[in-house]
Amino acid sequence: MDFNKDLTPGKTKKDKIMTSRENVRQNIRDYFKENHSEYEPFFKIQGSSHQLINTVILYKDDTCDLDDGVYFFREPDVTAKTLQGWVKKAVENVKTKTTPEHRRRCIRVKYKNDYHIDLPVYYKLKKDDDSEHPELADKEDGFSPSDPKEFADWFHKQKDEDRQLVRVVKYLKAWGDNIRNKMPSGLAMTLLACNGIQANERDDIALKKTLRNIKANLKNSWELKMPTCPGDDLFAGYDDDKKDYIISQLDSFIEDASLAIDEPNELEASKLWAKHLGQRFPEGKDEDTSEKEKALREKASILGGTTPYVNSKGRVTDDPKSGKKIPDTKNYGS
Repeated sequence: MDFNKDLTPGKTKKDKIMTSRENVRQNIRDYFKENHSEYEPFFKIQGSSHQLINTVILYKDDTCDLDDGVYFFREPDVTAKTLQGWVKKAVENVKTKTTPEHRRRCIRVKYKNDYHIDLPVYYKLKKDDDSEHPELADKEDGFSPSDPKEFADWFHKQKDEDRQLVRVVKYLKAWGDNIRNKMPSGLAMTLLACNGIQANERDDIALKKTLRNIKANLKNSWELKMPTCPGDDLFAGYDDDKKDYIISQLDSFIEDASLAIDEPNELEASKLWAKHLGQRFPEGKDEDTSEKEKALREKASILGGTTPYVNSKGRVTDDPKSGKKIPDTKNYGS
């Protein structure tokens, strides 16, 4: 079972998104060249799709998203809302089945039942000056500092060599997507994971322990500040009902995660995980994994000090090209 792989957009969808991204970018370039030539747009992928973060997931309806920042390296002589409106006008001819949305902090181009591209709009006075934070356009509050690159760099420093943090973030996002109602945003899930991660050779145990740490952290404080510009609190404005709801969901998930890890039957364990991570979670086999692992370990002892692998026929070997390592420590409930 590889839930992480199931959560990751496949090559076909990724290729379609990249084609759409280039089409959207070209529409924006052409529009500004023709209508506002004093404003030259530049672009940078950001958010969970950023290569340093790479925590984008497929949602349960098989859609996903891409954040592509639109940057202007000059001080605007129009309002934030107007500048966003120009970007919206630029993408109105992009071939989709829906009209672009003017959201508070981005323009959204939606490819119905497939994916959407969010276009946050920024200005910055100097293109190559990292000491200056970009100013994000908000149609209600105007421009304010926000630095997605700074956050991507920060997250990159948090990652472990095995990328377990990245996987745990994706599992938490899948949990939030499965429940949706009143759950934290993907960015909030990312910070919760960073603040609560507890590594383990098995992802299931790491996830359970991280969930426990998240709950303990929230019991201590409901402040979740961005570690980079603008340093805002992602939980500001959460009322008691929302806080209680999140804690109740955490309690339920922690309880079932503990049961799943101790459950010897792979099928029953997978059902417990699916309650919280969604029906995309792979269904396990109706067999006792503890007995299976015990048998594999007994076979592995024959090979002495070598690294044991098992092939698809259950035969133990010391050849890493013919099978997978014993045990498969990333399997849930194994």
